[in-house]
Amino acid sequence: MKVIVVGCGRVGVTLAGLLASEGHDVAVVDRRPKAAQRLPGSPRIRFHEGNGYSRAVLRAAGVEHADAFVAVTSGDNSNIVSARTAKETYRVPIVLARIYDPRRADIYRELGIPTIASVRWTVHQIHQMLLHRHLSPELSFGNGETLLIRSEVPDYLLGRRLNEFEVDGEIRVVEVTRGGRSLIPAHGTPAQAGDLVTFAVAATALGRLRGFLDKELGT
Repeated sequence: MKVIVVGCGRVGVTLAGLLASEGHDVAVVDRRPKAAQRLPGSPRIRFHEGNGYSRAVLRAAGVEHADAFVAVTSGDNSNIVSARTAKETYRVPIVLARIYDPRRADIYRELGIPTIASVRWTVHQIHQMLLHRHLSPELSFGNGETLLIRSEVPDYLLGRRLNEFEVDGEIRVVEVTRGGRSLIPAHGTPAQAGDLVTFAVAATALGRLRGFLDKELGT
C-alpha cells in the first residue's frame, strides 16, 4: 500500500515504522521539520514538511495515488480538515482519523470517517483497519469500535446459513441485499450467489471476518 500519515508524534512514528517494515510505502507529513528525526531510517518512509490539509503538501506526498490516509496530529480540527480533504477531494479509499474530544465524533460520522478516541488509540487498531482494506466500513459507531461492513459472499460459503458467519459479541449479519432487494435474514436463511451481506463487526474482529471471506482464496 501507499499510505500517508499526517502527524509525526509517537503514534505516527510507530505506525510508519511498522508499515515500512511490512513493505508498504509511507509518506509522513508534519509541520515541524525536526519531527523527521524521530522516524526510523527506511527507504520506504518519506518525510514532507507542512500542514496535512495543504493540497500542495498532500500532492507532493502522493495523495492522488494513496491507498490510505491516517490523520494523527494532536489537534482535532487539523485532523478533521485533513481527513475530509483526503476523502472528499482526493477520494482516498481508506481514511482514518484520531479524535481527542468524543463530542466531535458526530462530525466524523457524518463524513463517513472511522475514528478512534485518543484514550483508546493503539497502533494495532489502526494497523488492523489498514490491513483489511477491502473491508471498507460503510458506517462506524461510537469511536470506531463497531463498524458496518458490506461484502459479497464467496462461492465456498454459498448454501450455508448466514447465521453461521456470526461470532457472539464480534460479528453479526444484519442485512442482505439480494437481487436488488434488501432483507433481514431469518435464522435459517441460506447464502445465495450474488448476495451482498452487511455485517456489524467489532473493529478488533476484522481479522476474523476477513478469514471467513478470504478462505476461498487461501489468504
